Amino acid sequence: MTTRSRARTAPAAAAVAALILLAGCTGDTDGSVRGTPGAAGLRDPYFPKLGNGGYDVRHYALTLAYDPRSGRLDATAEITARATQDLSAFNLDLTGLTVDRATVDGAPAAVNRAGNELTLRPREEIDRGREFRTTVAYSGVPEKITDGDGAGEGWLRTKDGALALGEPVGSMAWFPGNHHPSDKATYDITVTVPQGLRAFANGMRTSERTRNGRTTAVWHSPEPMASYLATVAVGRYETRTATTPSKVTVLSAADPSVAAASRALLDRIPELLEWAEENFGPYPFSSAGAIVEPAGDVGYALETQTRPVFPQSSFDLPTLVHELAHQWYGNSVSPATWRDMWLNESFATYAEWLYAEDFEDTPAQQSFEEAFAADVNWAFPPAEPPTAENLFDPPVYQRGAMVLHKIRQKVGDDTFYEILAGWPAKHRHGNASTDDFTAYVEDVAGEDLSGLWDVWLYGDGRPTSP
Repeated sequence: MTTRSRARTAPAAAAVAALILLAGCTGDTDGSVRGTPGAAGLRDPYFPKLGNGGYDVRHYALTLAYDPRSGRLDATAEITARATQDLSAFNLDLTGLTVDRATVDGAPAAVNRAGNELTLRPREEIDRGREFRTTVAYSGVPEKITDGDGAGEGWLRTKDGALALGEPVGSMAWFPGNHHPSDKATYDITVTVPQGLRAFANGMRTSERTRNGRTTAVWHSPEPMASYLATVAVGRYETRTATTPSKVTVLSAADPSVAAASRALLDRIPELLEWAEENFGPYPFSSAGAIVEPAGDVGYALETQTRPVFPQSSFDLPTLVHELAHQWYGNSVSPATWRDMWLNESFATYAEWLYAEDFEDTPAQQSFEEAFAADVNWAFPPAEPPTAENLFDPPVYQRGAMVLHKIRQKVGDDTFYEILAGWPAKHRHGNASTDDFTAYVEDVAGEDLSGLWDVWLYGDGRPTSP
């Protein structure tokens, strides 16, 4: 009887212990499930499935090993985030690559995949407000993504390496994350490549060493960055270093085939940043520079944070001014949704107009009149592109810049330049919407500008006169 009694008591005790453990996992003493899955998508007006709900990423630590001959990427993403709700599961965006394993706070997590959505279910639910760390090991040949306008993004293979570009959705081709501009985070990017090649990324290079035939570079971005602005460039490069008058380190890289042609303009970055600081306020990052590639490797310039990328074919003074201005407008103050893209491009375009006004005897009024006369700029209002394919069309840039010029005419130069510097200062390293901008301008100007917004920002068609 004693043996039988003990045999029955042991399972009973184990069952009680299991119930206690289960209650601890759910966070409720009655054993009920408290957490719910985070949303798969943030309902962005143009990319409703992009990004994910239920958490806020604080930091990405990306460790990449790339073989240019095979095109294979072996990588680990360590993602530190804070739960914004009680989470039973959450999603990450990733396209193409194979997930080898995943953990949450060191414990294995179940992973389900549906298209570009990874759903991770941690062993224990995550309480709202708690910081947690997700590690995803993944591998494969990253995909090139072709946008609706025909532009390529994602992980682009070059003749001797690769180039990662992410606007608007390409970053999910090379690392898992919360890929929406509203969730910004700091980054550490470690890249290992065959000896003879080098790897560049955003921020400051903290180390570079070669061992056993492979070179590893570590890059640190201490200021928050939207994931579409992250970049990696692998190849053979000639580098140039300088320091701005405000003591910002400038590190640039150019493919050897275009290095000589790029050198003079790269050396002007410190003076251009000095001019920009006089107009837009203090430079918002701890490093600066540029990456210049042959035209065949990339077809467009992009304002990747701290180190914009250019094809040699469009590496000219206006484009450099444009992409450097983005460090304030788009990178430091980033769009709340992709509908707010005009805020990025209008300011960067107007920076070109201001530079031409200051140094090339071309008044901004002349640039405005030329833009006003061009039919292509009136296809739609800048704040309301009809589809995602129109996000980078002329009205977003040129008509957006016209909106800024009309503000300048309305409020006068003193107030306008206060807005130029005050807007990125107010939302430094954050996000802002079109409504935030119009409210800010009216607050600084001290007047209702709804008539201006109705005609120039939201109105259909070209006004009868400029």
